[in-house]
Amino acid sequence: MKEQMLNAFTIDLEEYFQVSKFERVLPREKWDDLPARVRSNTIRILELLEEHKCKATFFTVGWVAEKYPDLIREIANAGHEIASHSYWHRRVSDLTPSEFKEDIHRCKAVLEDASGAAVAAFRAPTYSIIPSSQWAWDVLIEEGFNIDSSVFPIHHHRYGNADAERFVHKIERASGTLVEFPLSTVRWGGTNFPIIAGGYLRFLPYAVTRFGISRINTVEKKPAVVAVHPWELDPHHPMPRVGYLKRIRHKINIDTTEKKLRQALADFKFGTMQEVLKNFFNNGQVMERQLG
Repeated sequence: MKEQMLNAFTIDLEEYFQVSKFERVLPREKWDDLPARVRSNTIRILELLEEHKCKATFFTVGWVAEKYPDLIREIANAGHEIASHSYWHRRVSDLTPSEFKEDIHRCKAVLEDASGAAVAAFRAPTYSIIPSSQWAWDVLIEEGFNIDSSVFPIHHHRYGNADAERFVHKIERASGTLVEFPLSTVRWGGTNFPIIAGGYLRFLPYAVTRFGISRINTVEKKPAVVAVHPWELDPHHPMPRVGYLKRIRHKINIDTTEKKLRQALADFKFGTMQEVLKNFFNNGQVMERQLG
């Protein structure tokens, strides 16, 4: 039997109250006073990964790591990769280059202190490296990152970049080179469709997710990336006072997330982002170069 392609399993490690759509009603000044649930939800994910003998990349908010350094050590000691999801979970497109640099520098230091390992990968909150904020790649390179997973090649009013390269590629900047690992999409009829990142994993039937990963692996012969948040395995976490549509988008099908992840872990082969890229390079895959 032909060996399965290795895909990346990633977790955006953040509290439910750090979601960008809640930032107006739950500003960071209130975070310390809100009921915390990230530890118990992350333990559930760790148990799920151990059950399936799978390693993953945890894109971690620095605020969480500073509050729960023992949790970060537990994740790292289990063999998972610790990566950066910024310190304050603010969209890159809302920051200046100096604000972004300060944020990721602080986050990287906190994560490396807690985990005892170098942090080389970054994912922007709300996939917010868009055409107007691609300067962020230069800052990442200057701060010692060599992998980014912030680009979502879809049409979206807040974060999409439908014209972006869909698969792993190298980005050449004046400051150096960065490997970009975009969020996974399936292209159909000239349009990119999201399938397995965050809310899209919840919104869609698992049959669509399975079809998408299989098509990416077998037809396009590329690795896929799954992205999930700990709060998406927690149907009973508190819900702030926000509009009806935001409530629906946040909790729709949330009670199905764990079952879908179990099915995906049984159907496909997953590892950390570092493992996937090492495998990708060693198998002689051609890496496209893109001028950023």
